[in-house]
Amino acid sequence: MKPTTLDAYQLMHEGALALADVEEAGIRIDVERLDQTIADIDVVIDGLYSQLQNDKVWYSWKERWGEKSNLGSRYQLGKVLFEELGYKAKKLTPTGRAQVNEEALTQINLSFVKNYLRIEKLKKLRTTYLLGIRREVVGEYLHAFFNLHLARTMRSSASEPNLQNIPIRDTEAGRLIRSCIIPRDGHTLVEIDYSSLEYRVCACFYQDENMLAYVADPTSDVHRDVAAELFMLDQDDVSKDLRFYAKNQFVFATLYGSYYVNTSKNLWNEAVLGASVTTSGGVPIRKHLASKGIKQLGMCKPGHTALKGTFERHVKQVEERFKERFPQWAERKEIWWQRYLSSGSFQMMTGFSCSGVFTRNDLYNYPIQGPAFHLLLWSLIQMVKWLKDEGMKSVVVAEVHDSLLIDVENSELDDVIAKAKQVMTKDVQDHWRWAARVPLEVEVEASEKNWYEKKPWKG
Repeated sequence: MKPTTLDAYQLMHEGALALADVEEAGIRIDVERLDQTIADIDVVIDGLYSQLQNDKVWYSWKERWGEKSNLGSRYQLGKVLFEELGYKAKKLTPTGRAQVNEEALTQINLSFVKNYLRIEKLKKLRTTYLLGIRREVVGEYLHAFFNLHLARTMRSSASEPNLQNIPIRDTEAGRLIRSCIIPRDGHTLVEIDYSSLEYRVCACFYQDENMLAYVADPTSDVHRDVAAELFMLDQDDVSKDLRFYAKNQFVFATLYGSYYVNTSKNLWNEAVLGASVTTSGGVPIRKHLASKGIKQLGMCKPGHTALKGTFERHVKQVEERFKERFPQWAERKEIWWQRYLSSGSFQMMTGFSCSGVFTRNDLYNYPIQGPAFHLLLWSLIQMVKWLKDEGMKSVVVAEVHDSLLIDVENSELDDVIAKAKQVMTKDVQDHWRWAARVPLEVEVEASEKNWYEKKPWKG
C-alpha cells in the first residue's frame, strides 16, 4: 500500500510524530497494585494445581503416563479424557485424534477440566498481560509502542505491550488489567470512543441507501436488529452480549466476505454454547433457541445443504434477508471485486493505493477498516497538536481500536472533551468530505480512579 496523495502522505508522517508524543507521555501504572495482582494470581494457580493433583483424574493420568506425566500436555489430557475415562470426542483433528482445544474442553462437565481451563486462563493473563506490562514499566509509567507500518489493513498496532489486545469480553481479565492503569495526580482518565465507526464508513463507501438511513436515525441499531433476528428475540430482549456477538460474528463478518457456514458455527460456539450468554431477561440463549425448535448447529460443511431445524439453516435465512435489506451493498461489492480483478489494485477513500494479491475478504475489509482508522488517526493528530499549542497539562496516552485515551487534568476536563467531540465528529468531516455522508458520534467515559472503573461522562 502506498500513500498516492499528499493528504495520505501527510497523514502517515504527522501520525507517526503524534504517536511518538503519545508514547513519550506514557500511561501511569499503579505498580503496587500490579505486583499484588500478579502475586494473588500465583496463589490461585498454586491452589488450583493442588486440586488437580488430588483429583481422581490425575491418578488415572499418572497410571497411564507415570514419570512422563505432564499437566501441560494437551495430548496426554486428551488420551485420559477420551480413552481412559470414556468421554466422547465432539470433533477430530485431520489426523483422526480427538480435539483438545478450549472449545472441546468447555463442553466437558468435569471439575478437573474446569480447573484445568481456569489455570490456563490465569497463566495467560499473568504472563501475556500483567507480566508483559510489568516488564515494560519505567518508574511508574508504561511507554508502549504504536505502529503505523505493520497492519496490511492500514490500521495501527501496538507492542511492548499490546494494549490493543486487552480482553474485552472477559470481565475478570479486563478488571485485573485495566484496574492497574490509573490517571496522573489531579487528572481523570477519559476514553472517547467512536460509535459504530466501521459500519458508518461502510455506509459511506457503498452508499447503500438503507445503510445510510440506519446511521442517520439515532433510534435505530443494525446490530441490535440483526441480533434479534439471529437469536429469535424481540428487540427489547437483546442483551449487550448478544448484540456484541451479532455485530462481530455476523454483521461485520458478512460485510467482510464471510457466509453462513462460518458465521453460524462461530455464533454457536461463542454465543450459544457460552454458559453466561443470556437474553436481557436472564434466559440462557441456548435454552431460548431450544424453545424455538433449534437444538443443534448443523453440519456447517461447504457444499452441503443446511438442514431444516438447525441453527445453520436459520442463519442462512437471516443472511438472505440481510442481503435483501441492503441490496446496493450486495450488488456493489461484486462490482468492486470485478474492478479489482481487472486492474489488480484499488484505492481507499483516504488516498492510499493498494495493489497486489488480495482475497475477496481482503478486498471487502481493507477499504473499510483502513479509512475508519484514518478518521481516528487524523483526530488524534489534531488533539495532540491542540493540547501542545494551548499549553495544556492533559496528554493523549493511547489509541485503542476506535477510541482515544486521554489523561486529562481536572480543570481542563470540559474543554478537552468538548474539543475532542468537535474534532472527531465535525472537523474530520470537513477534512474528508466523504465522511460527511453520515453523522459521526462518540461516547465518552471517564474515571478518576482507574481505566476499569470508567463511567459515562455526565458533563
